[in-house]
Amino acid sequence: MAHIILASSSPRRQELLQQLGLDFDIYSPDVDETVRDGETVAHYVERLARDKAQIVLNKYPDAIVIAADTSLSFAGQIIGKPESKQHAFAIWSALSGQWHEVYSGVCVASTTQMLSTVVATQVELQQLSHADMEKYWATGEPIGKAGAYAIQGIAAQYIPQIRGSYSNVVGLPLHETAQLLERVKALR
Repeated sequence: MAHIILASSSPRRQELLQQLGLDFDIYSPDVDETVRDGETVAHYVERLARDKAQIVLNKYPDAIVIAADTSLSFAGQIIGKPESKQHAFAIWSALSGQWHEVYSGVCVASTTQMLSTVVATQVELQQLSHADMEKYWATGEPIGKAGAYAIQGIAAQYIPQIRGSYSNVVGLPLHETAQLLERVKALR
């Protein structure tokens, strides 16, 4: 059995990967998450996933590494994690009553193969009142979350519908991750 390492300290990604019935270790690499000029959200998340995988693979060359990065896109802009309460409110004000896209770049790598893909899911956020925003911020859940919300948590009440992969919105598209993992294992 191959030694698998998840290149993430995200509890959500760990829980999702456990759903595949895998035994894995965790190593969270330090990656510069600066968006490059003219970079699309799809390129950005794939680049970060590949960078994370390569860093971990350099440290553990005998492992199969699974890495991912998730960001939101709205009106052509990459929406990351909120830097403050005011920033979270600005994000929610923009997304409120609108559809936006959640993109995850996933990379599965070994010393012989590095495969990656990008998965996009459309998410509708209901119209949020100022009171909704205050109440949600007070839960602490938005901190550290792309788009300042967690679909698997309290924020689910504000999301009427999605089009695409639910696990992608949580942070790791399981179907695509499993497919990449099988392809990498087959080439070892």
